Amino acid sequence: MALMQAATIEQLTQPLIADPSRSAVFLDVDGTLAPIVDDTHKARVPQGTRDALSKVAERYGLVACVTGRRCERAREMVGLDNITYFGNHGSEIMRPGSSDVEVAPEAAAWQDRVQAFTTGAYKEFGLERLGISAEDKGPIAGLHWRGVPDESAAEAAIRQVGAAAEAAGFGLHWAKKILEIRPPVQLSKGTAVGQLLAESPVDNALFAGDDLTDIHAFEALDSAVASGALKRAIKIGVDSNEAPPELAPAADVMLTGTEAVVDMLDLLAAG
Repeated sequence: MALMQAATIEQLTQPLIADPSRSAVFLDVDGTLAPIVDDTHKARVPQGTRDALSKVAERYGLVACVTGRRCERAREMVGLDNITYFGNHGSEIMRPGSSDVEVAPEAAAWQDRVQAFTTGAYKEFGLERLGISAEDKGPIAGLHWRGVPDESAAEAAIRQVGAAAEAAGFGLHWAKKILEIRPPVQLSKGTAVGQLLAESPVDNALFAGDDLTDIHAFEALDSAVASGALKRAIKIGVDSNEAPPELAPAADVMLTGTEAVVDMLDLLAAG
């Protein structure tokens, strides 16, 4: 089993396994279900992971992918339509069995401004010349420099864009070789988890993720326990050579890569 602290995983997940109908399983996508790749458009969830997650979805009361991807792209990658997708870092949601995407009004109100700024900055700072790709995520714009010919020069240019965006009043989020320009509103994976817990009360919840944004979800689980909304919260970090140093101290246990996530899903599904 490709798990760190496998016995601890079994102990931590026992409350969920014992009462699956009153338990929630929340999962990041990139770096957790889907291995990280240089070309973000080529990222996919392997069939074995999809099969394991499908069994979890049949057994647990609430299963959701909470991701920085747009909902439609996340569902395409994961390949299951009977779970919830909370995308764009908490700004949009796609419910099980539905093709409709609900966008938070406070985020939608900024969409035109975010995209207009990003289009202008892309030209002004010569990002195309550096091989940087721009991703239109509605109210969020992503600038990716993973795998470009000169990552150092690309990051330097992106940091100039970030400074200009901040000065213009936009929100920023830095992730693994990505800058996201966002509306200046309080939306995150933490607010997404909080909303899902409020809509579907459960006693136990687990979140697994590999990046800084996932720590917001960990914090939401801790807050739910502190308020009495949850009995137990399990925070799973997924380790890699790009994992932020803040992740391990915030997690209850660390798994070694996406293969270990499949082992955890199999454990949850087996009961």
